[in-house]
Amino acid sequence: MSGIAGWIDHTRDLRRERPTLLAMTAALAQRGPDAEQLWSTRSAGLGVRHSRPSGGQGYVQQPWVFEEAGATVLASFFTGTLYDREELAATLGVRWRASDAELVGRAFLRWGEKFAEQLDGPFAAALWSERDQELVLARDRLGNQPLYYYPLGSGVLFGSERKAILAHPAVDPEIDADGLRELFSYAGTAGHGILRGFKQVRPGHVLRIRREGETAYKYWELTAEEHTDDQATTIATVRELLGDSVRRTLGTGDVPGIMLSGGIDSSAVTALAHQALAERGGGTVRTFTVSFGGAEDFKEDEIWGSPDAPFVRSVVDHLGTDHTDLVLETGDIIDPAVRAAVLRAKDVPSPLGNMNTSLYLLCQAVREHVGSVLLGEIADAVFGGFAWVHNKQLVEAPMLPWVAMGQFGGGKHGLGGDLLAPDLLGKLDLNGYAGDAYTSSMAQVPRLDGETGQTLRMREITYFHLTRWLETLLSHDESLGSAVGLETRMPFCDHRLVNYAYNVPWSMKSFDGREKSLLRAAVADLLPDDVVNRAKSPYPVTQDPAYGRALCDGMAALLADPGAPAAALADTAGVRALIDDPSVLDSGMRAWVARANVEMLLGLNDWLQRYGVRVVL
Repeated sequence: MSGIAGWIDHTRDLRRERPTLLAMTAALAQRGPDAEQLWSTRSAGLGVRHSRPSGGQGYVQQPWVFEEAGATVLASFFTGTLYDREELAATLGVRWRASDAELVGRAFLRWGEKFAEQLDGPFAAALWSERDQELVLARDRLGNQPLYYYPLGSGVLFGSERKAILAHPAVDPEIDADGLRELFSYAGTAGHGILRGFKQVRPGHVLRIRREGETAYKYWELTAEEHTDDQATTIATVRELLGDSVRRTLGTGDVPGIMLSGGIDSSAVTALAHQALAERGGGTVRTFTVSFGGAEDFKEDEIWGSPDAPFVRSVVDHLGTDHTDLVLETGDIIDPAVRAAVLRAKDVPSPLGNMNTSLYLLCQAVREHVGSVLLGEIADAVFGGFAWVHNKQLVEAPMLPWVAMGQFGGGKHGLGGDLLAPDLLGKLDLNGYAGDAYTSSMAQVPRLDGETGQTLRMREITYFHLTRWLETLLSHDESLGSAVGLETRMPFCDHRLVNYAYNVPWSMKSFDGREKSLLRAAVADLLPDDVVNRAKSPYPVTQDPAYGRALCDGMAALLADPGAPAAALADTAGVRALIDDPSVLDSGMRAWVARANVEMLLGLNDWLQRYGVRVVL
C-alpha cells in the first residue's frame, strides 16, 4: 500500500522546496513506512510513501517517468491495486511486471483522460504532464481510495489524506459553517473536503488542472438499464460476478485475511475465497473477528439481533479456516491513546465511536498476520440490508434514510448534532442542509421511463446508498486500515456487480421477504443454514454500561475545562442531562443516536484541541 502527495506551483521553482515536499509525504508515513520517493521539476513536486508488496501485485517502483528525445514528458504516481494489471500490460504491450505507476502512465499516454476506464480496482492516481504543464488526478469508480486537493492561487496541493496537505505551510486548518454542516449532517456530499478550502476528487472522475483552471471528466456512473433476467438467472449472475470479484481481490501473491462477522456478507466472501483457493491448488483462508468482553450477556435490541460468535464458529468449522478472535474490553476501546490514533487516522471527528476504535484495534491485530484483508462492506448498500430499508415509515420519509433513522431514534439535528448549542444549530440548519442533499440526489437518480411505486422508491434509496452513504463508509474502513499499514479490499465494490444489482427490481432482491434475499440465494450452497438464515445484525458495539459512563466522564471533563475549544459550541444543558442519566447510552436505537451525539462533541473537542483546527463562522 502507499500514499501520494504533491504541490504544483507555476510561480516558483519547486526543485528548491524539498523540505516542504518531505513534510507532506512524511505525513503519510503510516501508509508507506518502508520507502519514500520525491520527484520534482520547476513547477511540480510529487512524492510517494509505500510499503513492500506482500505478493505478486502492486510493484512499488515509483514514480514512472516517460522521456522523449531527452526531455521529460510525463511522471506517474499511483496508490491502490490494479486487479487487471496482467490484461492491461498485455494491451499496452509492456512486460507484465511493469509497475502499476507505469501501467497507469502508459494508459494515459494512449487513451488520454479516458485512461481510467481501463483500470479495474481501488485506486487514486496523480500524473504530471511536463509538456502540457498539467496535473491529472483520478479516483476509482466507487471511491475506495481517497484523494484530496487544495487549490492555491498559483497552483494546487494534493494528497491521499488531508494531513499531507495540512503539512504545507500555506494551509491553515480551518472549518467553516459549510464544513460543519457536512460533518454533522453525514450527508456524504461527493467532492466535499470538510476542511475549509479542501476538495476531494469525486469517485469515477478524472480531474485535469492547469494554470487556467480545472476540468472534470466523468468516466463512470450508475446507469439505469432494463433487467430482463429471470430469478434463477439473476441469482446465478450475482454468484458469478461476486465470485469473480473475490478471485480478483485475492490476487496472486500472499493470501489476504478476511474479517468475518458471521453475517451473510463476510461469510459469502469467506466461502468464495475458500472455493477460489481450492480451485487454484490450495491455501488456507485466515479469518479474524472482533468481539467484546461480556458478550455472553448479550441482549437483543431493535438494532442488534444476535451475537456474532456462534455464527462465526459455524463458518469457521464449516470451511476449516485458520481463525483468530480478538476480544476487547471496555478499557481497550476508551483508551485515550487509541481514540487519539483513530482521530489521527480519520482526520475528522466521527459519530461511530467504539465502531471506530474496535475496528482500528482489529486492523492492528490483523496486520500482525497479513498485509491485506477482505471485507464484506457495502453489501448492505448493494442488496438492501440496512434496517431502514425494511421500515415503511423510513423508506417513505423525504430525507436521506440514515438521517430518517436517526430521527426515528430520537435525533433532531443531522447525525450527531444534537449536543451543539442552540444558536449554532440555528446558524447551521443541519436538517435544511441534509434536505438539500436529498433533493439534489433525487434529481440525479438514474431511472427507467415508466418506473413507479415501490420499484422506483427502492431504486432511489439504493442510489442514496451507493453514492452518499459510500462517501462516508468507504473512507471509514480504508483510513483505519491504512493507519496501521493494512490494505483493505472489498469484493462487493466491483462496479459490474454494483451496476447489475442496481437494476435488479426490488421484488427480486427481496423475493422471500427477508433482507438481502438475492445474496443469500447466491451463496446458500456454500454456507451452513444457520448463517444463510441469520437476520441482519450490524457491526458489533459494546453493551457494557461502563462505556456510556466513560463517555459521560469525557463530557464532564469538557465542561470543567475552561480551555476546551468545543465548550463554547456545546448545549450545556443537554450535555448535563446526559451526564445525569448515562443509561440512555447503554443499548438500542436511542443509545445509538445518543452515542453519536456524544462521540461527535468529544471528537470535535479533541480535533480542535489536538490539531489546532479553527472554527470560522
